[in-house]
Amino acid sequence: MFSLQTIFGQGKQFYALLNDAAAAAHDSTKALYEMLKAPERTPALEAFKLARQRERETAEKISQALVDSFITPIEREDIEALASALYRIPKQVERFADRYALARHRLEGIDFAPRAAMLEQAASVVVQMVAELPNLRLDRMKALNDRLRVIETEADRLILELHRDIYSGRLDAAEMFLLKEFFEILEKAIDRCREAGVVAYEITLKNS
Repeated sequence: MFSLQTIFGQGKQFYALLNDAAAAAHDSTKALYEMLKAPERTPALEAFKLARQRERETAEKISQALVDSFITPIEREDIEALASALYRIPKQVERFADRYALARHRLEGIDFAPRAAMLEQAASVVVQMVAELPNLRLDRMKALNDRLRVIETEADRLILELHRDIYSGRLDAAEMFLLKEFFEILEKAIDRCREAGVVAYEITLKNS
């Protein structure tokens, strides 16, 4: 009985921390979408820094819990892999936001909001996938993984459309370089969501 109670308690602890990490990542994408759909406003970066700080603190708590715990609900390597994947999402989002705040006067006419909306949707699915982990329901996790793949495909299509602006001939070399950098950062942020979803899906495959 003691061992079952211990496993249950440790499971709640790790799953709660992973949920917190996923929520922090999602919050950063929501902040980015809010910023990009109102480009006329002066960007506020505090939300990104707070989300990144929350993610960092949660990652540290997960690392410490792994040190302190003899029993984990899933393999330690899987917990570390998922925590690492989640950590990378707000890191990439903050990178975009910081650069956008500095260069937005040179980005007039470029609408990043639809792509940011896709990123927010991807992060939302990741939140659902992490929340689903304790149940280990393969059918539910597969449906979420498929949804995430569809969002990634649509986001890739939208980003490809943005690349047309780079090669339109109306931009000088400096502007082309700048836009290419922003597109790549946004694309990587979506990839980070996809990576986190893949880890969550593989954990379910392994344990279901």
